[in-house]
Amino acid sequence: MSLDADAAALPPSFYESVERSIEKKYRKSLWRPFIAGIKRYGLISPGDRIAVCMSGGKDSALMAKLFQALLRRTEIPFEAVFLVMDPGYNAENREKVVTNARRLGIPAEFFESGIFDAAARAGGSPCYLCARMRRGHLYKAARERGCNKIALGHHFNDVIETILMGLLHGAQIQTMMPKLRSKNFPGMELIRPMYCVREDDIISWARYNGLEFIRCACRFTEHCETAQGEGGGARADVKRLIRDLKRRYPDVERHIFSSVNMVNLNTVLGYRLDGVEHSFLDGYDSQSEMS
Repeated sequence: MSLDADAAALPPSFYESVERSIEKKYRKSLWRPFIAGIKRYGLISPGDRIAVCMSGGKDSALMAKLFQALLRRTEIPFEAVFLVMDPGYNAENREKVVTNARRLGIPAEFFESGIFDAAARAGGSPCYLCARMRRGHLYKAARERGCNKIALGHHFNDVIETILMGLLHGAQIQTMMPKLRSKNFPGMELIRPMYCVREDDIISWARYNGLEFIRCACRFTEHCETAQGEGGGARADVKRLIRDLKRRYPDVERHIFSSVNMVNLNTVLGYRLDGVEHSFLDGYDSQSEMS
C-alpha cells in the first residue's frame, strides 16, 4: 500500500508549514543536529538507497521530514524510500499512522508483518521478541526495494538512556551505535540519523505544529500514555532519573553522552573487543611505573 497518490492530492499548505518550521524555528535545534550526526558518523554515502523506517511515532515522522528536506538540498546523490511496517495495529492506530503520513506529505509505503500475533504466540518477553522480529522484517522489506540501508528514528536521549540502562541493569558499559552492519542481511546497514537530536526538541516541534502520534501500538500496552508520556518500565525510570539529575547538574546529559565517546582503556578493569576479553592485567608487569 502506497500513499503517493493520496499525499500528492492533498493541499500542500499544512505540510509546507511543517517544513518551514523545521527550516526556520527549529533550524538550530533539529536541522543542524540532524546534519551534524550524518556528517560526524558518515551515515550517508553517494549511491545509497535508504529505507526511512516510520513507526507511527513522533521521532520517525520528524526523521522522514528531515530526509525530505535533505533530498532537496544535498549534493550527495542518494535515494530514500519511506516505509511503514504494520505489525498488527488496531484500526484506530492504523488510521492515525495513515492520516499523519498524508498530512505531512510523506509518500509512505505500508507493508504487513503480523509481528504482534507472532510475539503473543511465542510467549516470553513480547517487547524483546517484537524488537528482534521488527528489525528483520524491516531489513527484508528494504532489501526487496533495492535499499542498502535502513534508517531508524532513535535520538540523543535514547542513546544516553541506553548507556545508563546498560550500566544500572546490565552491569556493562555500552551504547546505541550510530550505525551497524547487519549480520543476517549481508550488504545491509542500519543508521540512526537522529543521533544528535534531543527528544525535548522533537516534542516541541510536534506540539508547535499540532501533531499527535501513536506512542505504543502494541496490544500488550495499548493503554499506555501518549507520545509525550513516559509510560512505565526500566527505560521510564531512567528517563526520570536523568531528568532529576539534570535539575542539579544541567550538563549531565552531555556528560553521559561524552562518556562513551572518549573511553580511556587505561582506566578500565577490562573490555571485550570482537568477542575477545581483555584485562588491565594484560601486559601490566611489563609497563613502566605511571603513578
